[in-house]
Amino acid sequence: MVVDDDFDIATLVKITLQKNGFEDVFVFTKPSLALAHFKIDYKNYSLVICDIRMPEMNGFEFARYISQIKPGIKVILMTAFDIKDDAFVEMNMKYNNKSEVIQKPVSSSKLASMIIAQINK
Repeated sequence: MVVDDDFDIATLVKITLQKNGFEDVFVFTKPSLALAHFKIDYKNYSLVICDIRMPEMNGFEFARYISQIKPGIKVILMTAFDIKDDAFVEMNMKYNNKSEVIQKPVSSSKLASMIIAQINK
């Protein structure tokens, strides 16, 4: 599952996943719709890639909700903001240390290797 309020970024991530052998990739631009879908179909998900800053619900909140539904779900969070200087990211990582955070833009090859590493954990 890919959740990003920017459709172009979500689509790029989907294409990267599909090029690396992940056929069933669902893309959502609204976290509430993604969460509703996840609740119904959580057994079919092994990884979620989610933007951190979105309207309705931030990526950390989304990760907490889906982790309650499916403990152990792997999550990669993405942000366009500088991770090192972002107090919001730093504070939330303390409470959600299961997630990996990457900074956009990210190359397709780096994203693919990160996804494969998460899946193989």
